[in-house]
Amino acid sequence: MDLLSLRYFREVARREHISRAAAELRVAQPSVSRTIARLEAELGVPLFDRQGRTIRLNPHGAAFLARVERALDELDDARREAADAAGLDDGSVAVAAETLLPLTELLAAFRAAHPGVTVRCFQSTPEVMRDQLRAREVDFCFASQPLSGPGLGAVRLLHEEVLLAVPAGHPLAGRGRLTLAEVAEEPFITTRAGHWQRALLERLFTAIGRRPVISCEGDEPGATHFLVAAGLGIGLMPSLARADLSGTPLAWLHLDTPDCVRTLSLVRREDRYLSTAAARFRDMAVAHFAERAQRTIPAGELGAGG
Repeated sequence: MDLLSLRYFREVARREHISRAAAELRVAQPSVSRTIARLEAELGVPLFDRQGRTIRLNPHGAAFLARVERALDELDDARREAADAAGLDDGSVAVAAETLLPLTELLAAFRAAHPGVTVRCFQSTPEVMRDQLRAREVDFCFASQPLSGPGLGAVRLLHEEVLLAVPAGHPLAGRGRLTLAEVAEEPFITTRAGHWQRALLERLFTAIGRRPVISCEGDEPGATHFLVAAGLGIGLMPSLARADLSGTPLAWLHLDTPDCVRTLSLVRREDRYLSTAAARFRDMAVAHFAERAQRTIPAGELGAGG
């Protein structure tokens, strides 16, 4: 039983699919199949139930996977810790977020400050983020709604009001504050279920016993302001976004409800070794969003932009 066999097994067990595991491992499918067969022969028990081309992790495999993941995770942490201590490389950082657009300034600053660090970015839903953290595919997730799970810890980066963005020529554009009931019949542009904007929108409407009228939904939160500016509807946007969209023909309004807010957190597995590169990224992210929050336009200055 060698490390390569265990890594192959882990990948197959996570995906319950030989060809997908082989693609992820970047090896030929027959090689993965032979490795799994040898491992089962060595253990003396089948790890998967097979029916045609379908495989499912069985109870023996599930128990074995739990120990294999702990062992490989410890070895990966040991490798990163040893590399840090010896100064052998500059390390790597992998991050995930629902939208990567608000992170461009931070990522550019981090790369400029640490050009030797390899940075990988993923656009993921909250559900996928949980899986990525569990599988140690990412070091950090930028989450705008709680990510719960064993061993997960979060650092709060930002707590901000969420504003209502409407086209600059909208009849309500001159209003500074309004109630949700006043826009209950307006078409909303939002994200698909699972993203924080959609979760917030549905929670706010549930509180007034209504359902939102949704004219457009998608997987890219960063597209909302383009669609609003085009006159296709109105949408919820974090107040921090207004500073970046000063030239966009939008008006920004307060919703008269106390819980129209979002909290942006940096989530990681606390049982994972925090490499030097990851620690530097965390510290830079905290400082970056603290500085961004100070630049947020005061509430009294809301109105049409552009």
